[in-house]
Amino acid sequence: MAGRDLCGKAKTGSGKTLAFGLPILERIDKAEPSRPRALVMVPTRELAVQVKDVMGPLAKSRGMRVSAIYGGAPQERQVKSLQRGVEVVIATPGRLIDLLEQKALQLDDVGIVVLDEADRMADMGFLPQVEWVLRRIEHPHQTMLFSATLDGAVDHVVRRHLNDPVRHEVQSESVTVADMQHRFLFVHQMDKVKVAAAITEGATRTLIFVRTKRGADRLVTQLRDEDVRAAAIHGDLRQSAREKALNDFQAGKLPVLVATDVAARGIHVDAIDIVVHFDPPTDHKAYLHRSGRTARAGEEGLVVTLVLWDQVREVEQLQRRIGLRQPIPEVFSNDPRLRDLGAWDHNEAA
Repeated sequence: MAGRDLCGKAKTGSGKTLAFGLPILERIDKAEPSRPRALVMVPTRELAVQVKDVMGPLAKSRGMRVSAIYGGAPQERQVKSLQRGVEVVIATPGRLIDLLEQKALQLDDVGIVVLDEADRMADMGFLPQVEWVLRRIEHPHQTMLFSATLDGAVDHVVRRHLNDPVRHEVQSESVTVADMQHRFLFVHQMDKVKVAAAITEGATRTLIFVRTKRGADRLVTQLRDEDVRAAAIHGDLRQSAREKALNDFQAGKLPVLVATDVAARGIHVDAIDIVVHFDPPTDHKAYLHRSGRTARAGEEGLVVTLVLWDQVREVEQLQRRIGLRQPIPEVFSNDPRLRDLGAWDHNEAA
């Protein structure tokens, strides 16, 4: 609220959208056509929609407008929205630059800039585009950067584009691990899909992670063969298909969502019962990011990792990195304990 630059380190679900959204709406004035007062940059379309859904009703109560701008949606509609006058623009970097180069949008009146999930923007290679935009806001303004990590390329952006920022950390990674129950299951390739299907039976909402877009589509088909209602969310799908899957999952109409890492970054759904690592993540940071989709807003979550024989060593290494030591018991899909993994003590099973 004081207008100082800010560096926030926070895990998903800790309330940062309101933390920056409310002060923005308190501090900005009405906007002229195509000249927003605040700019929020995000890595994915899903996150753009999510932030808009949080800020939109609050803005409306103040007689202000919020618009989400991202690729994969009609550009004309977004331009018309800007021309009507929008106080807050939430944008992915690529589409934002397109509209700036077309002169459909001007940054001269922007007094507040937010970089949300900056670490993911770095992972996806967007930071050069983000910096391109920041260099074009030459007048004095407030910059707020939020990220799960503040090292490497993110630290470069902080040092170059923020002025004497206040630093605030909400929670550490070790607390994130403690917020969840973790289960590691040794499974066999031919039985793996059936194990995943059995796990989903005991939950209202299950989010399953795979490594590739093709793998996501294949797993959805296999789960449907097991009478599990599932849909995929990844970058090759049309925006309308992604939004429908996400909305159905949020509303409880779709019990299982299969996602790739990049697409899942925009998934902010409360009350996800189980996160399943169908393909174990490559490193501990990815494990924590994925798993953080379940233990949100103070609720405990269950995280299950399926391990094949040739993945045991890397999963044991992963456990050490996150400070866990758990056995990896062998299971088959007909094991009744799969339907209530929260009640199954692995140490007894070993």
